[in-house]
Amino acid sequence: MKLSGSEITYDANGLVPAIVQDAETDDVLMLAYMNVDSLRLTIETGETWFWSRSRGELWHKGATSGNVQKVVEIRVDCDADTLLVLVSPAGAACHTGERTCFYRNLG
Repeated sequence: MKLSGSEITYDANGLVPAIVQDAETDDVLMLAYMNVDSLRLTIETGETWFWSRSRGELWHKGATSGNVQKVVEIRVDCDADTLLVLVSPAGAACHTGERTCFYRNLG
């Protein structure tokens, strides 16, 4: 079943969580947030764009680092309030230089 971007359920701040996963390895790379504009740009450009909650602006993943994420597929959960973005990454996903933001264990 295909949905359009207008069918996404955004929160009170106009955001939807986007889980980014490596399409080849299935590793979860990061969690970020998208708004209407960043989702539109992601679909139009084929690379991930997000909304920075801390900076209050759009950001293109890899714009400064070169570690862009080419979109393979975007999936929507059953409630249409979370996105799963399958990507082909060109480098580290984490700002620390780690391949994934989930490189630490709890406990």
